[in-house]
Amino acid sequence: MGSLSSAVALPSSCRARPTGGSRRARLLVTRAAVSSPKLPNGRRLRVAVVGGGPAGGAAAEALAKGGVETVLIERKMDNCKPCGGAIPLCMVSEFDLPLDLVDRKVRKMKMISPSNVAVDIGRTLAPHEYIGMVRREVLDAYLRSRAQSAGAEVVNGLFLRYEAPKEPNGAYVVHYNHYDGSSNGKVGGEKRSFEVDAIVGADGANSRVAKDMGAGDYEYAIAFQERVKIPDDKMVYYEERAEMYVGDDVSPDFYGWVFPKCDHVAVGTGTVTHKADIKKFQAATRLRAKDKIEGGKIIRVEAHPIPEHPRPKRVSGRVTLVGDAAGYVTKCSGEGIYFAAKSGRMCAEAIVAGSANGTRMVEESDLRKYLAEFDRLYWPTYKVLDILQKVFYRSNAAREAFVEMCADDYVQKMTFDSYLYKRVVPGNPLDDIKLAVNTIGSLVRATALRREMEKVTL
Repeated sequence: MGSLSSAVALPSSCRARPTGGSRRARLLVTRAAVSSPKLPNGRRLRVAVVGGGPAGGAAAEALAKGGVETVLIERKMDNCKPCGGAIPLCMVSEFDLPLDLVDRKVRKMKMISPSNVAVDIGRTLAPHEYIGMVRREVLDAYLRSRAQSAGAEVVNGLFLRYEAPKEPNGAYVVHYNHYDGSSNGKVGGEKRSFEVDAIVGADGANSRVAKDMGAGDYEYAIAFQERVKIPDDKMVYYEERAEMYVGDDVSPDFYGWVFPKCDHVAVGTGTVTHKADIKKFQAATRLRAKDKIEGGKIIRVEAHPIPEHPRPKRVSGRVTLVGDAAGYVTKCSGEGIYFAAKSGRMCAEAIVAGSANGTRMVEESDLRKYLAEFDRLYWPTYKVLDILQKVFYRSNAAREAFVEMCADDYVQKMTFDSYLYKRVVPGNPLDDIKLAVNTIGSLVRATALRREMEKVTL
């Protein structure tokens, strides 16, 4: 890519480590608003994407394919976020992910209650259906390499801050520390800057872009995860199986998990309300899974904040947020990978459309179109899962009821259909009534059991 201006130089190309094949760029032909001013001297729209996770990688690829001059800045090219790594089936096809990126195809899920009652989930899955398990360092690197193949420039650097333009349609100045590739985000780097027309903040829960634009704070969870290499004979159990543990011992407001990876398992938990006790909850999760991971060796320890709801402000001028930076993680399940990649792509497509394939300036109204469409598609999912968390994660009695409910085939089918294909599935009215009655019954039985246990312990 050429220089962006005579005063501020565009960073030189820094090749991302490829982990998969490249695809021929498919040009997105779009139409801009009549009021959008045409860019001078035939130059292209210039966009900085800050952060190289699923949101940033998907955004950078779509921007580059759409004719936008794109720079993606990522601090750590080998970043291993403490993430369960579950992706829905629809993401594999929608984002054209090669199957060798998927470590495990989970077709069996075991939900384990506070009293260690276990329910097997997955009976309603069709033979071709599964939950994909990926390693974030592999998925992220692949999406970045694909963005680079489409024409985006990938830079190893740490975003510091941006300066807003002083006049309409003026340039934003991005300041960052540039790494030479060997430091990979571990030492200071060289301070550099360059100009762009718009900024996409995809830099996670601790987003510096969000701070600069005054996006406001949000409640967040702490996720803690250990990667455990277990004996081969024990790994057989987890070939197509994942486990979720609920109970006050593993988390007062979330769940513990054991998710399979290529040659190890990820054991983790999270909490919003008791962050200081996260290591205690992690020890309890390991204890609950002890028989199945016994003899295992911890090969990596990871911790990271996870947003609990969207930020109060997600766009300001020609700067917007996507993925964890915007707060797109669901309650109850803690899922964020698909919504990160989807929001990144939707944001990029809105910019491409608003700029007529990079030939015109974009406006805040173009970015708000992405927000409106994202909220229209996924806000019902966020609200349903928010309600589920408030109802079923509030006590051990409620969690017992939740696990009991999960044994129902209708519940399993509705849950998997909604998760795998990312839509709130309308149910059968008669079955919905039966489900409501069964839910109330489960809650009543669990509450009665809790009261009896309290009598015993007094």
